[in-house]
Amino acid sequence: MVRFCVLASGSSGNSAFLATSKTRILIDAGLSVRELSRRMAEIGEKPEDLDAVIVTHEHSDHVSGLARLVRWRERKKKPLPVFVSKLTAPMIEWDDASTPPPQFETFQAGSGWTIGNIVVESFTIPHDAVDPVGFCLYAEGIKIGIATDLGYMPESIRIHLRRVQMLLLESNHDLEMLKVGPYPWSVKQRVMGRNGHLSNSHTCDYLEAGLDSGVQTLILGHLSEHNNHPEIVRLGAAQSLELRGLAPRLVVAEQKRQTEVFTY
Repeated sequence: MVRFCVLASGSSGNSAFLATSKTRILIDAGLSVRELSRRMAEIGEKPEDLDAVIVTHEHSDHVSGLARLVRWRERKKKPLPVFVSKLTAPMIEWDDASTPPPQFETFQAGSGWTIGNIVVESFTIPHDAVDPVGFCLYAEGIKIGIATDLGYMPESIRIHLRRVQMLLLESNHDLEMLKVGPYPWSVKQRVMGRNGHLSNSHTCDYLEAGLDSGVQTLILGHLSEHNNHPEIVRLGAAQSLELRGLAPRLVVAEQKRQTEVFTY
């Protein structure tokens, strides 16, 4: 059985969990060890049992809990492999300057590897980080796509996301809310730029023209706290899916609590 849960999604912290019968991995570690432990416990899992962490990019909302999680596991005599791109690894800040960071398992963006019985494929995404990536995860016959923190949807990513059964996709902001919202204009330009974040309308464009027809579960995440609302996201996506004649399970991931556990 394959189990997938988005533990947190938003500008304050991001993390997702994937388990098979043999392997457990974390995608990003933007939660404290305490909060990660609490949310994993609510789905019947423990950080002690993780086999690896894979990292999309170095922004703090994706790695703020990584250093302490690794140190915590070291104290328990259970080293935790961390897979991060070669260019991203030097950019991750460590919590203790007196001790060296762990020996990351580095990869070239665009490459693939295996963790237990989970096959991981990385792909480059357009975002204002050093070397940001998304992932396709193959687990016991199921393909899961993860594409958040991207300014637009290039054809290369559309190709990577073909034949997914489950997709975690960004729907960050409502354009009108962003324009009149509290952010400085420079930040608004960054968010709207081609290396920023997907707007609701851009996400809906992809759902109407690019989403694979075989998708069974669509999770929309990384919503802006100030410039979006879950019901706006849900309504727009539902209308776009209806135009395509598609009816996957539609879920909007939240910042303050984990999603249900999706099983296959």
